[in-house]
Amino acid sequence: MARITFQKETVKQLQQELQKAYISGDVRLVRRISVLLGIAQGGILAVIVVTWGITRQTAYNWLTAFVKCRWESLPYRKPAGRPARLTKAQKQQLYEAVKAGPEAAGYETGCWTTCLIQDWIYKHFEVLYSRLYVCELLHNLGLSYQKAHFVSDHLDEAARRRWIQEVWPRVLAWARQNHVPIFFGDEVSFAQWGSLAYTWAPKGEQPLVKTSGKRKGYKVFGVIEFFSGQFFYQGIEVTCLEKYTQVK
Repeated sequence: MARITFQKETVKQLQQELQKAYISGDVRLVRRISVLLGIAQGGILAVIVVTWGITRQTAYNWLTAFVKCRWESLPYRKPAGRPARLTKAQKQQLYEAVKAGPEAAGYETGCWTTCLIQDWIYKHFEVLYSRLYVCELLHNLGLSYQKAHFVSDHLDEAARRRWIQEVWPRVLAWARQNHVPIFFGDEVSFAQWGSLAYTWAPKGEQPLVKTSGKRKGYKVFGVIEFFSGQFFYQGIEVTCLEKYTQVK
Protein backbone atom coordinates (compact mmCIF):
# COMPACT_ATOMS: atom_id res chain seq x y z
CA MET A 1 0.00 0.00 0.00
CA ALA A 2 1.35 3.40 -0.97
CA ARG A 3 2.11 5.75 1.88
CA ILE A 4 -0.64 8.34 2.35
CA THR A 5 -0.12 11.49 4.43
CA PHE A 6 -3.13 13.22 6.00
CA GLN A 7 -3.10 16.99 6.35
CA LYS A 8 -3.62 18.46 9.82
CA GLU A 9 -6.94 19.97 8.76
CA THR A 10 -8.16 16.55 7.61
CA VAL A 11 -7.16 14.92 10.90
CA LYS A 12 -8.88 17.68 12.84
CA GLN A 13 -12.10 17.29 10.85
CA LEU A 14 -11.97 13.49 11.26
CA GLN A 15 -11.75 14.00 15.02
CA GLN A 16 -14.79 16.28 14.88
CA GLU A 17 -16.70 13.74 12.80
CA LEU A 18 -15.77 11.07 15.33
CA GLN A 19 -17.26 13.12 18.15
CA LYS A 20 -20.47 13.54 16.14
CA ALA A 21 -20.59 9.79 15.52
CA TYR A 22 -20.24 9.10 19.27
CA ILE A 23 -23.01 11.57 20.07
CA SER A 24 -25.35 10.11 17.44
CA GLY A 25 -24.54 6.59 18.59
CA ASP A 26 -23.48 5.36 15.14
CA VAL A 27 -21.17 2.52 16.17
CA ARG A 28 -20.26 1.57 12.59
CA LEU A 29 -19.21 5.13 11.80
CA VAL A 30 -17.23 5.35 15.06
CA ARG A 31 -15.29 2.25 14.03
CA ARG A 32 -14.68 3.49 10.49
CA ILE A 33 -13.48 6.96 11.47
CA SER A 34 -11.35 5.57 14.30
CA VAL A 35 -9.57 3.26 11.85
CA LEU A 36 -8.93 6.17 9.48
CA LEU A 37 -7.62 8.29 12.36
CA GLY A 38 -5.36 5.47 13.49
CA ILE A 39 -3.85 5.26 10.01
CA ALA A 40 -3.61 9.06 9.75
CA GLN A 41 -1.72 9.24 13.05
CA GLY A 42 0.82 6.63 12.00
CA GLY A 43 -0.57 3.68 13.90
CA ILE A 44 0.46 0.11 13.12
CA LEU A 45 -2.16 -1.38 10.81
CA ALA A 46 -1.94 -4.84 12.39
CA VAL A 47 -2.78 -3.33 15.78
CA ILE A 48 -5.54 -1.10 14.39
CA VAL A 49 -7.43 -3.93 12.68
CA VAL A 50 -7.26 -6.14 15.78
CA THR A 51 -8.39 -3.31 18.05
CA TRP A 52 -11.43 -2.56 15.90
CA GLY A 53 -12.23 -6.13 14.90
CA ILE A 54 -11.90 -5.74 11.13
CA THR A 55 -9.76 -7.28 8.38
CA ARG A 56 -6.86 -5.61 6.61
CA GLN A 57 -8.90 -5.60 3.41
CA THR A 58 -11.70 -3.68 5.12
CA ALA A 59 -9.19 -1.08 6.32
CA TYR A 60 -7.80 -0.78 2.80
CA ASN A 61 -11.32 -0.41 1.37
CA TRP A 62 -12.23 2.33 3.85
CA LEU A 63 -8.98 4.19 3.19
CA THR A 64 -9.38 3.90 -0.59
CA ALA A 65 -12.98 5.14 -0.43
CA PHE A 66 -11.94 8.10 1.74
CA VAL A 67 -9.12 9.05 -0.63
CA LYS A 68 -11.46 8.90 -3.63
CA CYS A 69 -14.71 10.30 -2.20
CA ARG A 70 -13.53 12.07 0.96
CA TRP A 71 -16.36 12.90 3.37
CA GLU A 72 -19.07 11.40 1.15
CA SER A 73 -17.56 7.96 1.85
CA LEU A 74 -18.23 8.07 5.59
CA PRO A 75 -22.03 7.96 6.14
CA TYR A 76 -23.81 4.61 6.12
CA ARG A 77 -27.21 4.19 4.60
CA LYS A 78 -29.89 3.34 7.11
CA PRO A 79 -31.13 -0.24 6.71
CA ALA A 80 -34.67 -0.58 5.38
CA GLY A 81 -37.38 -1.80 7.72
CA ARG A 82 -37.47 -2.22 11.45
CA PRO A 83 -34.26 -3.55 13.05
CA ALA A 84 -34.30 -7.09 14.35
CA ARG A 85 -35.15 -7.57 18.04
CA LEU A 86 -33.15 -9.64 20.49
CA THR A 87 -34.56 -12.92 21.68
CA LYS A 88 -35.01 -13.68 25.37
CA ALA A 89 -31.87 -15.83 25.32
CA GLN A 90 -29.87 -13.07 23.63
CA LYS A 91 -31.03 -10.53 26.19
CA GLN A 92 -29.84 -12.87 28.94
CA GLN A 93 -26.46 -13.13 27.17
CA LEU A 94 -26.31 -9.35 27.05
CA TYR A 95 -27.11 -9.09 30.77
CA GLU A 96 -24.39 -11.59 31.68
CA ALA A 97 -21.86 -9.83 29.45
CA VAL A 98 -22.56 -6.45 31.05
CA LYS A 99 -22.40 -7.95 34.52
CA ALA A 100 -19.02 -9.59 33.78
CA GLY A 101 -17.57 -6.24 32.67
CA PRO A 102 -16.04 -4.93 29.43
CA GLU A 103 -12.61 -6.47 30.09
CA ALA A 104 -14.14 -9.94 30.06
CA ALA A 105 -15.74 -9.03 26.72
CA GLY A 106 -12.36 -8.11 25.21
CA TYR A 107 -12.42 -4.32 25.64
CA GLU A 108 -9.43 -2.52 27.17
CA THR A 109 -11.41 -0.56 29.74
CA GLY A 110 -13.04 -1.21 33.09
CA CYS A 111 -16.27 0.72 32.44
CA TRP A 112 -19.11 0.11 30.02
CA THR A 113 -20.40 2.96 27.89
CA THR A 114 -23.54 2.88 25.76
CA CYS A 115 -21.44 2.91 22.59
CA LEU A 116 -19.40 -0.08 23.77
CA ILE A 117 -22.54 -2.06 24.57
CA GLN A 118 -24.00 -1.01 21.22
CA ASP A 119 -20.83 -2.35 19.60
CA TRP A 120 -21.01 -5.62 21.61
CA ILE A 121 -24.62 -6.21 20.51
CA TYR A 122 -23.73 -5.56 16.88
CA LYS A 123 -20.71 -7.90 16.97
CA HIS A 124 -22.56 -10.77 18.65
CA PHE A 125 -26.07 -10.52 17.21
CA GLU A 126 -25.66 -8.28 14.12
CA VAL A 127 -28.39 -6.03 15.49
CA LEU A 128 -27.69 -2.29 15.37
CA TYR A 129 -29.72 -0.36 17.92
CA SER A 130 -29.58 3.40 18.37
CA ARG A 131 -27.62 4.57 21.38
CA LEU A 132 -30.76 5.93 23.04
CA TYR A 133 -32.64 2.65 22.64
CA VAL A 134 -29.68 0.77 24.15
CA CYS A 135 -30.22 2.80 27.35
CA GLU A 136 -33.89 1.83 27.42
CA LEU A 137 -33.05 -1.82 26.74
CA LEU A 138 -30.49 -1.94 29.56
CA HIS A 139 -32.93 -0.38 32.03
CA ASN A 140 -35.54 -2.97 31.07
CA LEU A 141 -33.00 -5.73 31.75
CA GLY A 142 -32.46 -4.48 35.31
CA LEU A 143 -29.23 -2.59 34.67
CA SER A 144 -28.42 0.96 35.72
CA TYR A 145 -25.74 3.57 34.97
CA GLN A 146 -23.72 4.01 38.14
CA LYS A 147 -20.31 5.03 39.39
CA ALA A 148 -17.79 2.24 39.93
CA HIS A 149 -15.11 2.14 42.60
CA PHE A 150 -11.57 0.81 42.55
CA VAL A 151 -10.64 -2.56 44.01
CA SER A 152 -7.16 -4.02 44.07
CA ASP A 153 -6.77 -7.26 42.14
CA HIS A 154 -4.23 -8.77 44.57
CA LEU A 155 -5.92 -8.58 47.99
CA ASP A 156 -6.25 -11.74 50.13
CA GLU A 157 -9.62 -11.34 51.85
CA ALA A 158 -9.10 -14.33 54.16
CA ALA A 159 -5.75 -12.97 55.38
CA ARG A 160 -7.36 -9.57 55.89
CA ARG A 161 -10.08 -10.99 58.15
CA ARG A 162 -7.49 -12.96 60.12
CA TRP A 163 -5.47 -9.79 60.75
CA ILE A 164 -8.51 -7.84 61.96
CA GLN A 165 -9.89 -10.59 64.18
CA GLU A 166 -6.67 -12.13 65.57
CA VAL A 167 -3.51 -10.11 64.98
CA TRP A 168 -4.80 -6.56 65.60
CA PRO A 169 -6.30 -7.26 69.07
CA ARG A 170 -2.94 -8.72 70.22
CA VAL A 171 -0.97 -5.78 68.82
CA LEU A 172 -3.32 -3.26 70.43
CA ALA A 173 -3.17 -4.94 73.86
CA TRP A 174 0.63 -5.18 73.77
CA ALA A 175 1.04 -1.51 72.73
CA ARG A 176 -1.22 -0.28 75.55
CA GLN A 177 0.56 -2.40 78.12
CA ASN A 178 4.03 -1.20 77.06
CA HIS A 179 3.04 2.41 76.20
CA VAL A 180 4.23 1.99 72.60
CA PRO A 181 2.78 4.20 69.81
CA ILE A 182 1.05 2.63 66.82
CA PHE A 183 1.29 4.30 63.43
CA PHE A 184 -0.98 3.77 60.44
CA GLY A 185 0.44 5.08 57.19
CA ASP A 186 -0.37 5.41 53.54
CA GLU A 187 0.86 7.26 50.47
CA VAL A 188 -0.77 9.09 47.60
CA SER A 189 0.48 9.89 44.09
CA PHE A 190 -1.12 12.51 41.89
CA ALA A 191 -2.30 12.09 38.28
CA GLN A 192 -1.43 8.43 37.98
CA TRP A 193 -4.43 6.24 37.28
CA GLY A 194 -7.16 8.66 36.28
CA SER A 195 -10.56 9.12 37.84
CA LEU A 196 -13.51 6.80 38.18
CA ALA A 197 -16.32 6.95 35.67
CA TYR A 198 -19.89 5.73 35.38
CA THR A 199 -20.63 2.35 33.82
CA TRP A 200 -23.56 0.03 33.21
CA ALA A 201 -24.12 -2.72 35.79
CA PRO A 202 -26.98 -4.60 37.52
CA LYS A 203 -29.11 -2.42 39.78
CA GLY A 204 -27.98 -2.54 43.40
CA GLU A 205 -24.55 -4.01 42.53
CA GLN A 206 -21.81 -1.38 42.43
CA PRO A 207 -19.25 -2.40 39.76
CA LEU A 208 -15.54 -2.72 40.46
CA VAL A 209 -12.73 -1.34 38.27
CA LYS A 210 -9.25 -2.81 38.67
CA THR A 211 -6.34 -0.48 39.29
CA SER A 212 -2.71 -1.42 38.75
CA GLY A 213 -1.45 0.50 41.78
CA LYS A 214 1.55 1.83 39.84
CA ARG A 215 2.60 5.08 41.49
CA LYS A 216 4.34 7.72 39.44
CA GLY A 217 4.61 11.45 39.90
CA TYR A 218 4.58 13.51 43.09
CA LYS A 219 4.11 11.36 46.20
CA VAL A 220 3.08 12.19 49.73
CA PHE A 221 3.56 9.69 52.55
CA GLY A 222 1.67 10.22 55.80
CA VAL A 223 1.11 8.42 59.11
CA ILE A 224 -1.33 8.89 62.01
CA GLU A 225 -0.50 7.81 65.54
CA PHE A 226 -3.39 5.66 66.76
CA PHE A 227 -3.60 6.79 70.40
CA SER A 228 -2.85 10.53 70.10
CA GLY A 229 -4.13 11.24 66.60
CA GLN A 230 -0.91 13.06 65.64
CA PHE A 231 -0.36 13.34 61.90
CA PHE A 232 3.02 13.28 60.13
CA TYR A 233 3.66 13.52 56.39
CA GLN A 234 6.50 13.78 53.91
CA GLY A 235 6.34 15.02 50.32
CA ILE A 236 8.62 13.20 47.88
CA GLU A 237 9.38 14.42 44.37
CA VAL A 238 12.51 12.49 43.35
CA THR A 239 14.16 10.94 46.41
CA CYS A 240 13.17 10.47 50.02
CA LEU A 241 15.92 12.85 51.16
CA GLU A 242 14.83 15.90 49.17
CA LYS A 243 12.23 17.29 51.49
CA TYR A 244 10.71 16.47 54.86
CA THR A 245 7.87 18.26 56.58
CA GLN A 246 6.38 17.30 59.90
CA VAL A 247 3.01 18.53 61.16
CA LYS A 248 1.56 17.87 64.58
